[in-house]
Amino acid sequence: MPPKFKRHLNDDEVTGSVKSERRNLLEEDSDEEEDFFLGPSGPRFGPRNDKIRHVQNQVDEVIDVMQENITKVIERGERLDDLQDKSESLSDNATAFSNRAKQLRRQMWWRGCKMKAIIALVAVILLLVIIVLIVLKYHT
Repeated sequence: MPPKFKRHLNDDEVTGSVKSERRNLLEEDSDEEEDFFLGPSGPRFGPRNDKIRHVQNQVDEVIDVMQENITKVIERGERLDDLQDKSESLSDNATAFSNRAKQLRRQMWWRGCKMKAIIALVAVILLLVIIVLIVLKYHT
């Protein structure tokens, strides 16, 4: 107790009042159930208590719904994270596939050019052989 209140009372009176206060608190009917939010319950409150219980039930229902919604939002966030990871992976794979396809296209183009060049070279050699044979045949 603060000193300014004690200066008018002696220690015995203060101690006695604390003990009597404690006794009064313990002697009250403690059999009634009390809820922190609802207060004492019992027949003496009647319809008001029913209204309070009804409101408390509604609050409990809203709390349940909100907890379910929060759980769903968390699960949705996890699924979105998984989808984002998968889409990044697909994007990386698509880029790698595109680069490999370009490289393969270039290789195939060079292979085609080499084949055309070999065929052209063979054709030129055949023409030269034929021309040389014809010239040798008519020249001799």
